[in-house]
Amino acid sequence: MPMRIDPSILAADFANLEAELARIGTADLVHVDVMDNHFVPNLTLGLPVVESLQKVSALPLDLHLMITDADRWAPVYAETGAYSVTFHAEAATDVVATARRLRQIGARAGLAVKPGTDIEPYLQLLPEFDMLLVMTVEPGFGGQSFMEDTMPKLRRASEAVVKSGLDVWLQVDGGISEKTIEIAAEAGANTFVAGSSVFGAENAAAQITLLRDLASRHTHAPTQPAH
Repeated sequence: MPMRIDPSILAADFANLEAELARIGTADLVHVDVMDNHFVPNLTLGLPVVESLQKVSALPLDLHLMITDADRWAPVYAETGAYSVTFHAEAATDVVATARRLRQIGARAGLAVKPGTDIEPYLQLLPEFDMLLVMTVEPGFGGQSFMEDTMPKLRRASEAVVKSGLDVWLQVDGGISEKTIEIAAEAGANTFVAGSSVFGAENAAAQITLLRDLASRHTHAPTQPAH
């Protein structure tokens, strides 16, 4: 199972984003956090910056929308050419319709849940999504501590994905570093958002390789349940 590392530019130097992208050429995707100061208490970047990043990034963009009215805005962001667009279950009124619209536009459809949100209702809808994002911190700010108590939720999601036989990625976001990535990999994650761990490293490319290697060594592949 491939382990994907998606550095979050929330931890990058915003004054030199193109140069920062050049530092992470060994990554799989570029994770872009869009926050509106409504759904979360922080304001980051919006559509114009995403459009500019799309023009200069050699890596596909993995957008994480922490914004209200996701049903309206997620398709707009998908139209920038983003590879993947993840919206929050808590911010959408019809997660299935929104996911289908994203796929229709040509983006992978991701669904995110906050640490306190029950994931079970959405596991019944797995065919509608390409990725589930289990937040391992409260969304809104980078540099927070990894919440290990979200791992049981991740394990349940992993078991459901394996049982379904679908190729749904399981992403974790928040506090991912060389100290925590093994925990998340063991619980079933295969796509890891790392911000300060990568951009705070002297050699970002080497840090990405280290994180991927650690995840690969500790990956957990649940077995199909007996019938």
